[in-house]
Amino acid sequence: MGQKGAIQWVGIFLFFSLISLPATAAAQGSRNYFTLEKAISQALENSYKIKARNERIEQANDIMKQARADFLPKLGTAYSYNRLSEPPISRTSTLFGTQIPLVVGTEDNFRWTWFLRQPLFTGFALVSSYRLAELGINQSQLESDLEKLDLVLRVKETYFNILGADKAVEVAETTVESLSQTVKVARSFFEVGMIPINDVLKAEVELANAEQSLVRGKNLAQTARSTFNTILVRPVNAPVEVEDILVYKPEAGAFADFEKKALENRPEIKILDVNIQQTDQQIRLAKSKYYPEISFTYQYISEGDEASVKGSQYVDANHWEALVVANWTFWEWGKTYFAGREKESLKRQLTETKADVEDGIRLQVKQAMLDLDSSAKNIPTTQKGVDAGDENLRVNAERYKAQVSTITDLLDAQTLLARARLDYYRALYDHNQAKARLERALGNY
Repeated sequence: MGQKGAIQWVGIFLFFSLISLPATAAAQGSRNYFTLEKAISQALENSYKIKARNERIEQANDIMKQARADFLPKLGTAYSYNRLSEPPISRTSTLFGTQIPLVVGTEDNFRWTWFLRQPLFTGFALVSSYRLAELGINQSQLESDLEKLDLVLRVKETYFNILGADKAVEVAETTVESLSQTVKVARSFFEVGMIPINDVLKAEVELANAEQSLVRGKNLAQTARSTFNTILVRPVNAPVEVEDILVYKPEAGAFADFEKKALENRPEIKILDVNIQQTDQQIRLAKSKYYPEISFTYQYISEGDEASVKGSQYVDANHWEALVVANWTFWEWGKTYFAGREKESLKRQLTETKADVEDGIRLQVKQAMLDLDSSAKNIPTTQKGVDAGDENLRVNAERYKAQVSTITDLLDAQTLLARARLDYYRALYDHNQAKARLERALGNY
């Protein structure tokens, strides 16, 4: 009975193990299969640069909290010991004009102070510092957006690189297969004396060249996958399969509309706008030195001639003070003036830089549109080239079998077809790359 039960348990275990194998393989395949959307999502989630930018946003938030704390009162304490060479003496004159020395203190003096300090007016320095910190958060967020745009473009480029490399491998494999058949036919013709040996050698040379191209193509495809894995923070040798989306999708739009959208969306412009706002606050901060600084201080003081600060015969143990203090450095030989001028010059510099960046963005949009238009026009012409190449190869293959054309004609036809197929896939590749660059130029993912 025990042996029978053990056999049943082993059978159940094997049954579920066999069931789980396809599921495990499917899960593994799913992890290695990517659509473009999945690749972008995973890159944004895993990117070290994006994580570093998020940390920079956290830092900017902490800087803002530090600036906000400067508005609030500060509490603190201080303990001091002061040793005099001799007790302090006050001389009092008598009615007869003589002076009587009176001891008014002790040689050992201990003091323990608790204080509260509240800034009342800083020439708008605190307000400007806080506003600068807020703008720092905006800048960090925009820099993160800019990093995401660049990352998404890199993902798209490597994604299409994989597709383009795979298509090149596919063409190379087809060419190798076709040339292998040509070599077989040529050998058959040679063996029956229909063609000379040099025709066979020509075919074998072309086959060897095609095989070398296939090896290079496979290496390029593997390199593209390794680059893709690196961008997505995956093991560099992890297998990758991607959805084939090398298709032609027309992109309609006028330059004026694209230009307006790009200038509104691009983080580079928004960052410069924030930088210009920061210079306004920096100018205000620099000019705050023209004003006095006013603060309120409350102090609770314990003192005495012993470390326990319990007073002495000359001082009370405890007392408090309330002070309103105004500090005003009104002459620094133009330092404040030139500090303000420096920030005003920086603002003008940023304004000029913004105009230059806007021109660069317009050029990027125009170039992306031209590339998109060029690739769109090349797709139908290269498709015609593929159709013509297919027909040309078919005709030359039939003519060669009938021995009314040479093997050179057949080899040339095979080479032309391979080139036409590569040109077609390259046109599709260029179209999708141009579309990705246009999206980047417009400030979109």
